[in-house]
Amino acid sequence: MQNDLTSDQIDQFIQNGFVRIDNAFATDDAAAARSLLWRDLPGKPDDPTTWTQPVVRLGMYDQPPFVRAANTPVLHRAFDQLVGAGRWLPCRQLGTFPIRFPSPADPGDTGWHVDASFPGADPTNFFDWRINVRSTGRGLLMLFLFSDCTAQDAPTRLRVGSHRDVAALLEPFGAAGLSFMELAGKLSDLPTRPETVAVGAAGTVYLCHPFLVHASQPHSGTEPRFLAQPPLLLRHELTIEASATGYTPVEQAIRSGLRR
Repeated sequence: MQNDLTSDQIDQFIQNGFVRIDNAFATDDAAAARSLLWRDLPGKPDDPTTWTQPVVRLGMYDQPPFVRAANTPVLHRAFDQLVGAGRWLPCRQLGTFPIRFPSPADPGDTGWHVDASFPGADPTNFFDWRINVRSTGRGLLMLFLFSDCTAQDAPTRLRVGSHRDVAALLEPFGAAGLSFMELAGKLSDLPTRPETVAVGAAGTVYLCHPFLVHASQPHSGTEPRFLAQPPLLLRHELTIEASATGYTPVEQAIRSGLRR
């Protein structure tokens, strides 16, 4: 396990919108979690002929390997550094697992987007969930790699620095913000940004700004990719104006996008 995030890593998070933490959780827990997930998958781990769908979504999982993976000391310290001590809620389950299989078929979900953070008029309609400039409810987007992920294994695509563009886009819409679909429809108007991909060994975690624009892609490798993408929920809302105590890196990044 590594130590606290360095000042360079924190600057990278503010500027680029993410930081990668290697060995953030144990590979034994990653393997145990995959075993539990395979029990619910429509296929067998040793028979690729049974992998008939490009993506299968499972969730929510709260068994010990999942909870341990999300609550290691190195991750808790990083949450404190990026979001603020006492301002986030521990993860008690890991949300949805979009498990991607090698396939020539279009998975149908590869559009650029920003994850929503609070419900709209219909809480059961995910596409109506919303995002506002204060990122109500969500402190981070997190990508937990539960299997090794190379460039061929459908790694999540990330638009470097796009989180600051999204902050400026959201500001005119105030507390109500935009729905998931409304914001997705406006992303093509943002400045062109370089792209990278979230690769790494099992046990790697990418801690991303909640406004980071990202997308999935088809799987051209040979082994299924297991990834969880839970939010880090907020205990106390973000402050982006008139703070008496300074601003956390998540808040600083928003203020940077707003030219504060």
